[in-house]
Amino acid sequence: MVDFSVILAGFADAFTPINLMFVVFGVMLGQFVGAMPGIGPVMAMAIAIPFTFVIDPLPAIAFLVGINKGGLVGGAVPAILINTPGTPDAAATAMDGHPLAQQGKPEKATKMALYSSVTGDTFSDIVLVTISAPLALVALKMGPVEILALMVFAFSVIAGLVGKSISKGIIAAALGMLAATVGLDPEHATPRYYFGYFELFDGLPLAAVAIGMLAVAEILRRLASSKKGFSAAIAQQKDMMPEDRRVSFAEYWACRFTMVRGAFIGTILGALPGVGSTAAAFMSYAATKKSSKDPESFGKGNLQGIAAAESANSAVMGANLIPLLTLGIPGSVGAALIISAFVIHGIQPGPLLFEEQGRLVYGLFGAMIMANFANLFVGQLGLRLWSFVIRAPESVIFSTAILLCIAGVYLATGGLFGVIIMLMAAALGYVMTSFGFSPVIFIIAFFLGGRFEIALSQSLVLLDGNVLALINYPIALALFAIALITMVWMIWADRQKEL
Repeated sequence: MVDFSVILAGFADAFTPINLMFVVFGVMLGQFVGAMPGIGPVMAMAIAIPFTFVIDPLPAIAFLVGINKGGLVGGAVPAILINTPGTPDAAATAMDGHPLAQQGKPEKATKMALYSSVTGDTFSDIVLVTISAPLALVALKMGPVEILALMVFAFSVIAGLVGKSISKGIIAAALGMLAATVGLDPEHATPRYYFGYFELFDGLPLAAVAIGMLAVAEILRRLASSKKGFSAAIAQQKDMMPEDRRVSFAEYWACRFTMVRGAFIGTILGALPGVGSTAAAFMSYAATKKSSKDPESFGKGNLQGIAAAESANSAVMGANLIPLLTLGIPGSVGAALIISAFVIHGIQPGPLLFEEQGRLVYGLFGAMIMANFANLFVGQLGLRLWSFVIRAPESVIFSTAILLCIAGVYLATGGLFGVIIMLMAAALGYVMTSFGFSPVIFIIAFFLGGRFEIALSQSLVLLDGNVLALINYPIALALFAIALITMVWMIWADRQKEL
């Protein structure tokens, strides 16, 4: 159990001027990139990770968390104003946000998105702080066989839910596992697939692969399908009544049950690896519409629709860190990038994290709470400013982003070899995306590949090659059974879609 003095010391570390500065800067950057369709917080995090190498772990990770949280708010701005979501999860927000903006109430719509986003995010963070340490204690009692079963279960869920096809999800996971075998064998230290390049003895650099597949590949995809302009017009904001520029407390309070429901949905789905904030937003929106006394008003500028979508997609962020911090399993691409930041600073996420780095973990929790207040403050001041960001030319945005990617990977890997790996990963990511394979699954499998291999070899030794010996490990047996049932059900659902 974590000592109470460690908790206090962690929160004290968080509430310092330097951490506050990085959190606020991260939130501002997140809202800025979130407001630019096609960029988003994930790409910004991927570019920023190498630059955090030169600062302490807590402000570095707090900065990335600030980007992630800010991006969720910023993504709603173009969704509401021009019906072009800045992030995928903001697509549900556009269903009622854009009609409300067309009615001449864009500020009311964006402020409702801000308030409900902060509400859902705060709820999720409270759940994270409350249950993560007890879950880590449970995880510490798990041996190699249980860990192996847990990873198999996680892979089965991620492969089925992240991509459009479970077969393509499995292939993407297999490719990620294959990439993880490059370098020295963790059991016998035998070199594998290094092709005479001694730089590969430690494996493919995580920062280069992640930035290449998630940031550079996305930039290439966006450039290939670039549009010259936005066809939708931003609603006129002149001659607006004062009540159309703000959300009254009565309007906010009227959405309280909607936001609580959305926060619950987002937190539960966020704790499951691979489900994602987009699914949470649409599920919350559908549940709110179904329970409404006036379902016909949805899609026509209903504040309840905005509150449902934003509270759910923001609640996913905090919940995503539950499997990351307690089990070392990233639940989303953003969580996978945060894991890479941990690794760059020599910290291994997992159940031992609370025991070995408890002060850092609770410092991170404090930074997340600060980020919520920063989101509210920066959003109040910056929502009108971000509406001008969406007009920036893509040629300027993407060329700058590519230069930052190259510079960041060069710094993180210490040379041009990492940049070459990044470009190769970008090409692979572009091809995978073009053919419907998920780079997210690849990155998660790549990160977990080494741990999976160690758990597998240790399990084979414990079982002595006898599968029937699994009966002595009921938890592992149950996880394997659930993974099998999940895979069969998802394959069946996949086939039903094709019929």
